[in-house]
Amino acid sequence: MEDKTNIIQIQRYHSPCGDLMLGSVEDKLCLCDWAAESHRDIVDRRLRKLLKAGYEESTSDVIQEAIRQLDEYFNGKRTVFEVPLLFVGTEFQKSVWRKLLEIPYGSTVSYGELARQLNVPKAVRAVAAANGANAISIFAPCHRVIGSNQALVGYAGGLSAKKRLLDLELNGKPLL
Repeated sequence: MEDKTNIIQIQRYHSPCGDLMLGSVEDKLCLCDWAAESHRDIVDRRLRKLLKAGYEESTSDVIQEAIRQLDEYFNGKRTVFEVPLLFVGTEFQKSVWRKLLEIPYGSTVSYGELARQLNVPKAVRAVAAANGANAISIFAPCHRVIGSNQALVGYAGGLSAKKRLLDLELNGKPLL
């Protein structure tokens, strides 16, 4: 049997914090990543390899729904996303990304607290690395994870974007 290549449909989204690349495969969102950041190559290689897929610039129903929900989010009208997600990574990474979904809108947790919630309190660095490898930013809200001293640290979209997202959520400042 021939090994077929899957297609990841991708479309650029212009957010008030910077451009995002949205991607879907099999009716699930697998990508919402900052377009300009250097770690994009790592994310792209992981998605292409593990999904045995190539990119195609086009849209899909799930991408259109993600755009609608992102617009609502940036307008301060959405606090919970309802888009089907496909996490692509190791089992440990997926466990971290699923745990991110439990951090409520308007809340933050430290990397240490996230590690404790995952029952791996000594694996703070591994949790931080998995958080940094998240390919579905905003939907899996890695921006809600902060340093133990409440400092804004590490964010693929840049600390300015992280601050703006947290301002939206914590202070109710719509960005659109």
